Amino acid sequence: MISLALSMPYTIHTPDRPLTAIRIRAAAGDPSRGWLMAGGQSIPVALGRGGIKANKREGDGGTPSGTFSPVRLWWRADRHPRPRTFLPVRPITPTDAWCEDPADRHYNQAIRLERGENGDRLTRADHLYDFIIEIDHNTRPRVAGRGSAVFLHLARDNFGPTAGCVAMTRPAMLRLLRRIGPRTRIEIG
Repeated sequence: MISLALSMPYTIHTPDRPLTAIRIRAAAGDPSRGWLMAGGQSIPVALGRGGIKANKREGDGGTPSGTFSPVRLWWRADRHPRPRTFLPVRPITPTDAWCEDPADRHYNQAIRLERGENGDRLTRADHLYDFIIEIDHNTRPRVAGRGSAVFLHLARDNFGPTAGCVAMTRPAMLRLLRRIGPRTRIEIG
């Protein structure tokens, strides 16, 4: 079994143009951990508790396989300065959330929730959603039940599995943000 060296030094060179592609693969022996390869460097990541799945379903804990594009960066402006990136950037507000209900017409879309309403709020008490790279998984067309809210975001301290997202350390996220743009292909699987 390969152990992920979480303190492993790595750098991503930051030229004036975004990367063409990044690749995400599962680690040998642990399907909920993996590697993100970008610009000749490997970054340890946490994956969904169900590993990488070709047939992603809502709630299965799988990280979807496929080729995706980043849509935008959502970021907690109340916690961090605006990061440098080629992506469109949107600050997260207390009413921002994501619809994960397959029966809702706003399934797998950003929504606004007022106090007392239920939903996957983007303003979390922990720091997992301090930086969210939204990807175009299950967007054109949106198919009810095929998975929602699949993001690249920050990892838990123990690098525990996600509900289907790809998670990394804050330093790795900030390095990646400097190199990712709207035309960067995100290849998972």
